[in-house]
Amino acid sequence: MIRKITFLLLLSILFLFTACEDENENYVPSYQKEKVLDKRIYTFGIHPLHNPKYLFEVYQPLVDYINANLKDVEIKLEASRNYDVYNQKLFSREFDFALPNPYQTIKALEVGYKVFAKMADDENFRGIILARKDSEIKDFSDVKGKKISYPASTALAATMLPQYFLYENGIDVNKDIENIYVGSQESSIMNVYLKTTDFAATWPPPWEAFIKQRPEIATEVEIIWETNNLPNNSLIVRDNVSPELTKEISKLLVELHLNKDGKKILEKIHLSRFEVANEDTYKVVKDFIVDFEKNVRVIK
Repeated sequence: MIRKITFLLLLSILFLFTACEDENENYVPSYQKEKVLDKRIYTFGIHPLHNPKYLFEVYQPLVDYINANLKDVEIKLEASRNYDVYNQKLFSREFDFALPNPYQTIKALEVGYKVFAKMADDENFRGIILARKDSEIKDFSDVKGKKISYPASTALAATMLPQYFLYENGIDVNKDIENIYVGSQESSIMNVYLKTTDFAATWPPPWEAFIKQRPEIATEVEIIWETNNLPNNSLIVRDNVSPELTKEISKLLVELHLNKDGKKILEKIHLSRFEVANEDTYKVVKDFIVDFEKNVRVIK
C-alpha cells in the first residue's frame, strides 16, 4: 500500500514538472504579442553611403522621427555591408521603402518601385577624385598606368561620374588605368591614403564625414578633380505599400527642415532638406546611363 502511494506521489510530481516545462516553452510575453498585433513593420533600406555602423548613427534619428509621428506602423532601418548585398535586396523587392542612388533608382523602377521624394542639394551629387598631397598626379596624362579605387561598380556619384569624367578627358578607363572596387566610400579613401591605389574616387558627403572622423588622415589627401552633378538620391516605395502611408511619410520628410528637431536630423545627414520627386526627375539619369554604357563600360 505504501509503495503504491509513493509511486502515485512520484507520478504526480513528474506530471507537474512536465506541465510546467510545456507551459514555459509555449509562453510568449504579452507585450510581444501586442507589438506584433499593433504594429506592422516596414523595412527602410539605405544604400551604403557609409559603413553600417556609421549609417545607423546618421539615419536612425530620421527613422525614430518618422516612427514618433506614425500610428500602427513601425519603420525599421536596414543597412547592408556593401553595394552588392544592397542591390540584391533591392532588386528582389525585399525593402518596403528605400533610399537608393539614382542608378539603383532606375533599376528599381523596373521591378515595381515608385519614386515619391528625393534628397535635395543636387549640386552635391557629383564625383570627387582624390590623391595624396605628395602624389605625382598633376595632370590627366599622369594617371595612365595608375590604380584608382572606387566604392563599387554601381556607385553613380562616386564611380560612374568619375569614370565618365576621365573618359571626357581622354582616359580609356578600360585600358589606361586599373580600376579597383573596394566595397565602401571609406575604404576607397583609405586605399589612396595607404598608397594601395594612386588615386581614389568618392563623393562629397562621405568625404566631409571622413574629414570629421579621421582629420589626421584627411590632411594627407586632397581633391584634385570634381565632376558634373546629377539629381541626388531618391526615396522610393514598393508598389504594394499603401499610398496613404507613403503620402504620410512623404509629408514628414519634405517638411522636416521646417522644425528644430528636423534641422538637427538633416544636419547629421549633411542635407538641407528632402523634396517631392517622381520618375520624371530621373530621366536625365537614365539618359546618362545610356551614354555611359555606350562610351565607357557596361554596368554590372
